[in-house]
Amino acid sequence: MIQLLALIACGQPQNQTTTPTANAPKTPPAEAPKAQAAMIQNKGSDTMVNLAQAWAEEYHKVHPALAVAVSGGGSGVGIAALENGTVDIANASREIKPDELEKIKAAQHKDPVEHVVAYDALSIYANKANPLAKITKAQLADIFGEKGKTEKWSQLGVKVPGCDSDEIIRVSRQNNSGTYEYFREWALGKEGDFKLGSRDMQGSKDVVDLVTNTPCAIGYSGMGYATPEVREIPVALDDKATAAVPSVESVLDKSYPISRGLYMYTLGEATGEAGRYIQWISSDPGQAVVEKSGFVPLPADQRKPTPAG
Repeated sequence: MIQLLALIACGQPQNQTTTPTANAPKTPPAEAPKAQAAMIQNKGSDTMVNLAQAWAEEYHKVHPALAVAVSGGGSGVGIAALENGTVDIANASREIKPDELEKIKAAQHKDPVEHVVAYDALSIYANKANPLAKITKAQLADIFGEKGKTEKWSQLGVKVPGCDSDEIIRVSRQNNSGTYEYFREWALGKEGDFKLGSRDMQGSKDVVDLVTNTPCAIGYSGMGYATPEVREIPVALDDKATAAVPSVESVLDKSYPISRGLYMYTLGEATGEAGRYIQWISSDPGQAVVEKSGFVPLPADQRKPTPAG
């Protein structure tokens, strides 16, 4: 072993220095690592996904060092991501359920905190050619509910051009959607359920697109997805009530019956970048984006001051 160590030692030059030649390339100085932009993960409601993207883009103009990553999937998906700790903000078009709240508390040891960031209404969409003057809550329950008997447009007293079969084609949402949950409970009650055979769409826009191109169809989706190519049927609570279509005014004065809050949920109170972002959303600049996107902004007494900086 001593001999082996000696051989290794002899193989190493001692006190040897090297002088670089004049033509040797110089090693460039190491670049300082680039600072990564701060990131907020924001996920959930498909109703809110276009609005959330518009908020993110507008906020980035004011705070270019911050990026907001927006994705949909449904209110339930966003709330589940909050439970798993994979998002900073969950978007929901319905209130969080008691069992979801308990799961989040058990998994994250924090209470989810609710932030009302806008209001929305569910429009009842029909094909542009549909002549139905109005529809009531009871009629909607009879069309969509599992115990309902309304299957033909003629049962509602109308003939729809282009709908030779007279069949009512029901367009709904998939069951992970907050819009699905809200409409089901509003129209059918907490214990009610939809009848089988509806066309269940993944996104809010998909509902409107299908109704636009299907003369026999009727569906529900957020008011922000209305286009000139589809009809919003006036809705009344009953035969004695005045029917209305959704608008900023009819939602805020509650004359339109199918309206709701839009929510953001955080683990505990929103702090740091997420807290500043939600404050900006709830201030005048953020609420201007709400109105531009076709939703209903918070009234003045619910708004927050624009964050400094």
